Amino acid sequence: MLIAVDHGNYAIKTVNHTFVSGLAEHSTRPPMTDEVLEYDGRFWALSGQRISYMKDKTKDERFFILTLFAIAKEMWSLSGGPVVEPVDLAVGLPPEHYGLLKNTFAQYFKRREPVRFTYNDRPFTITVRNVLVYPQAFAAIAPYKSRLNQYLRVFLVDIGGYTTDVLLLRSGKPDMQFCRSLETGVITMDNDIIRRVGALHDMRIEDEHISAVLTGRETILPEGVIKTIRETAAQHAKDILDKLRELQVDLRSNPAVFIGGGSLLYRRYLEGSPLVAQGIFLDEVNANAAGYQALAQAQLSSRHT
Repeated sequence: MLIAVDHGNYAIKTVNHTFVSGLAEHSTRPPMTDEVLEYDGRFWALSGQRISYMKDKTKDERFFILTLFAIAKEMWSLSGGPVVEPVDLAVGLPPEHYGLLKNTFAQYFKRREPVRFTYNDRPFTITVRNVLVYPQAFAAIAPYKSRLNQYLRVFLVDIGGYTTDVLLLRSGKPDMQFCRSLETGVITMDNDIIRRVGALHDMRIEDEHISAVLTGRETILPEGVIKTIRETAAQHAKDILDKLRELQVDLRSNPAVFIGGGSLLYRRYLEGSPLVAQGIFLDEVNANAAGYQALAQAQLSSRHT
């Protein structure tokens, strides 16, 4: 079974599921918790408190545990009893980190023995056969690649939880010599907004409030707080575009494809900016995961032909 997982600093995405990149460890099974995973004698529950930014996610086992959650969610619809399956795993890395961390990331998910765990008291036994690693952003546009071949140069801008990653396409092909990563994304913006709202309005808000305001969902927040959220978001969008220009990424002379959950939050500010001549937005937050899956299917099929 092929399962694609996008390991975001803000959220974990599969083709069918999205959840916050947060974990809580327990020595015994936690009560009143809907989703519990038991692995290696310990219990884990998903948490709304995301893990602090990690450039190298292989430093500890937390992203491996999050991956087990992702696998279990994707495999849950299989027969109602114990699940025993071989798994091919498709994952990705920011383009700038791809060459350096690709092999380390692949090895992180491989185990000599089958991995046994329970998810919501249902036993799983998986054997990871292959781990295929792809560059983020480029993977996300895999289903749309034919539409972009007409352009001589296109910048892919993936605004994620902690980073904004940029990759240049030349006639539809990635130029891995031109890939950049900025440590500015949704988490940076959220932290700034939370501080400003606390200072200006003496109110504590969370990431979910910010996302709701920026995506036009209903809230009970006062108008002054909503205004602060929108103004701060607009400034962060402008800061991202200014930093891209410093890296010789000029979106006035080259079209851009905006990817990632951050792009959707910033969309109204990016579309209205004079620094963006033509922006294409991929609305699917799971675009990278879907791209990993499509690329892996093609790669695995070619091995058998």
